[in-house]
Amino acid sequence: MLGKLKSRKIAALLAFSGTVIPIAGLHKFYLGQPLWGVLYLLLSWTPIPRVASAIEGVWYLAQDSEEFDRNFNQSEGNIEVFAATPNQSATPNRVGAIADALRQLDDLRQDGLISEYEFEQKRRQLLNKIV
Repeated sequence: MLGKLKSRKIAALLAFSGTVIPIAGLHKFYLGQPLWGVLYLLLSWTPIPRVASAIEGVWYLAQDSEEFDRNFNQSEGNIEVFAATPNQSATPNRVGAIADALRQLDDLRQDGLISEYEFEQKRRQLLNKIV
């Protein structure tokens, strides 16, 4: 499974299955995030991983294929896929939208709704869209 690209539909299906079956977090293992998967399993006796799985399932389906690939299929084994994809030019409107998203993300961090790690991860993803 290391050499294959992850499917957005399978990830969403596994995330939604985590809301129904008692074992939540299978989608995290599938997407190569085993620490998050273990955390979901440890918290499986609470409703937290079920709610998070449902939100993530919707998020996976809301992303287009390119965005999903950038988020979950970008690893050393899959670099050639992204080298062939040309970067979109950073138009002023796009840069402005990313700047607004960064401000909103910073507000969430300051309000304590996301951790410093999550903020940094999302910030890097947004800044990579400019380059």
